[in-house]
Amino acid sequence: MKRLKMKQLKSFLLVFAAMFVIILMVPSLLVAPFAEKTKATLGEELEAKETTLAKSKVSVPVYRSEAKQIEQVPLEEYVAGVVAAEMPAEFEKEALKAQALAARTYIVKELVTGQSVGSPKGAVVTDTELHQVFKSEDELREIWKSDFDWKIKKIKEAVNETSGQILTYDNKPIDASFFSTSNGFTENSEAIWQSSLPYLKSVESPWDKRSDKFLGRKVFSVKDFEKKLGVNISEDGSVGKIVERTPGRRVAKVDINGKELTGREVREKLGLRSTDFSWTLKGDEIIVTTKGYGHGVGMSQYGANFMAEEGKNYQDIVKHYYQGVQISSAEQFLFKYLTQK
Repeated sequence: MKRLKMKQLKSFLLVFAAMFVIILMVPSLLVAPFAEKTKATLGEELEAKETTLAKSKVSVPVYRSEAKQIEQVPLEEYVAGVVAAEMPAEFEKEALKAQALAARTYIVKELVTGQSVGSPKGAVVTDTELHQVFKSEDELREIWKSDFDWKIKKIKEAVNETSGQILTYDNKPIDASFFSTSNGFTENSEAIWQSSLPYLKSVESPWDKRSDKFLGRKVFSVKDFEKKLGVNISEDGSVGKIVERTPGRRVAKVDINGKELTGREVREKLGLRSTDFSWTLKGDEIIVTTKGYGHGVGMSQYGANFMAEEGKNYQDIVKHYYQGVQISSAEQFLFKYLTQK
């Protein structure tokens, strides 16, 4: 009898222990699938939030040069496509944000003022350097390949973090020009183009000397040099002399054996990187050395990136390169565009 009671007690204890384990496990079994699903869902939502562009109220009629047709591209998508095409995704995010601000300002100004020079009827801009280079996500996926995901995410974050913002001067969108690398200074607008704009004045940009595009070199035969510029080299062996320089320390005018040319003419005819050039004659060759890359007006992209590396934010960057501007909402200008249509 006593042995039977002990056996019953052991059975009771085993059952109790099993029930206790089950009681402990049930909450975990019930919650675990939901917790995993919730975690995944939150991750998906976060990813979507980070990579989805802000909704655009207007679309940009862009002439796609390869397809030879006009495509309606949502404004923020257009800005992302320009930033991706015009600035390396490897750059600091604050530099990318400055580029986004410049790109959005440019296109808002074009939308308000109408069709740009060189755009086919019905388009506001093309997707080429004539206006701003633009690439679609499909094109970028092909170009970036395995790097597409992280690059497009970074670009979209930069665009989202400046969403709806443009640069204005006297309550008007500015000509937000930009270029690759300066010679240590940016340029006055009137030194390159006809118009003198108060916010496009020469400023120092010492960071650019760190750019791998800062120095350039091209070699021409004397015969080719003379043909391209329509000049004859002096018999004393001198190539020419600089007559005048611009506020940005570039060549304004040069005299080559009695023929005067502008720095811009020399750059375009010889295909030079910039108008800050010097040359030397060695035998039957002329070696031309340049400083900087691009026209020099507005924001230096490499300068912007080096500023960002030093801790400057995008507001600091744009206000350095565009003098006296304000960061404003694009809303009133987009409303004007919509009411004009």
